[in-house]
Amino acid sequence: MNIPALYKLYTQSYKVSTDTRKVVNGCIFFALKGDNFNGNLFAAEALKKGASFAIVDEKEYQTHPAIVLVEDSLKTLQSLALYHREQLKIPIIGLTGSNGKTTTKELINAVLSAKYNTNATVGNLNNHIGVPLTLLSMTSETEIGIVEMGANHLKEINFLCTIALPDYGYITNFGKAHLEGFGSLEGVIKGKTELYQHLKERNKTVFVNANDQKQLERSKEMSRVTFGTGMADLDIELIEANPFVIVKFNSITITTKLIGVYNYNNIAAAISIGNYFKVSDRHIKDAIENYIPANNRSQIIKKGDNTIILDAYNANPTSMQAALENLSGLTDGKKIAIVGDMFELGKDAEIEHQLISDLILTLNLDKAYIIGEQFYKTTTDSKKVLQFKSFENFKDAFIKMKLQNSTILIKASRGMALERVLDLL
Repeated sequence: MNIPALYKLYTQSYKVSTDTRKVVNGCIFFALKGDNFNGNLFAAEALKKGASFAIVDEKEYQTHPAIVLVEDSLKTLQSLALYHREQLKIPIIGLTGSNGKTTTKELINAVLSAKYNTNATVGNLNNHIGVPLTLLSMTSETEIGIVEMGANHLKEINFLCTIALPDYGYITNFGKAHLEGFGSLEGVIKGKTELYQHLKERNKTVFVNANDQKQLERSKEMSRVTFGTGMADLDIELIEANPFVIVKFNSITITTKLIGVYNYNNIAAAISIGNYFKVSDRHIKDAIENYIPANNRSQIIKKGDNTIILDAYNANPTSMQAALENLSGLTDGKKIAIVGDMFELGKDAEIEHQLISDLILTLNLDKAYIIGEQFYKTTTDSKKVLQFKSFENFKDAFIKMKLQNSTILIKASRGMALERVLDLL
């Protein structure tokens, strides 16, 4: 079956699924494969659950007239998404970067949805499967699309751009994330700027943080809209971040529910993009002030007389440094850091964990607990830093301690599941 013919089937519902647990009536089920699963096995089950058609790429599973055999189910999903994107004819904003992608995406969506019917990446569905699913969730009623793009190797962002065909782009920053795949910070920069290259080739526009010299340099020959403090198209002032971020633009003051100086850039990007698309200042203010972070991303949680900054969704050296420095800069109460290993650093893992351990000694913190095999190997000679090889080791010691009147940062890579600390408090 060719893509135009498949597209006609898709337009009967505008619904697709790659998971039989999420099948809805009338959708098209795509049987994808991975190292530990084979979606072809579930094609017949998808039909029983209400799917109108199932796409498979192994002939033995074509056991029903509504099961369509293709050469490669994943490539077919991606091709269908591209075909659909070409029919949409709406502006799409492509978003990538080392830190803050999801928060920035959520803020942009909150601001733009005050005026437009928007559709944005759900959660972190930002890879070679998630981007097609995001595009295929858009309908004729969608006025602006916001597509988050993640990558841990070179050429991934470029590939995602060939599917999403963004009209606008924004890179949050270049940081020490996924060094195992990119090889170095230079590799990260090269990989993320594939978004710029794609947009430049198509004469499209980028939004650029004017406070980030690396971004300014790499976008200087492009159509761009700048924001920041000082020499920018839109001046956005950081008033304070103690702990919540307060900013000001066009004489409008916004008091957010986001903590940390590092969130200034995420907020400023959403303001700039909203301003560009002519969302009123008042609606921008309301949207950002009403945004509440979730999913272990910079959440503020009260437990007794303690304040917890829960930022345990993910971590890399750049975001870890920013979170620790922000905690150090707070003015009230005791400051406690509970941090866990950072993953996907490859050959740089040992040195990057040691640099964080060294940084902690220079900061204005009352106590730091560093957890995980990598942090356990670091050298530290301060009584304010306690090392634990595993969460279980930490748990046994921590439950004997009583923290009071403290601000507690919890941060680590997702695999550490450090939100478990909440149960100990």
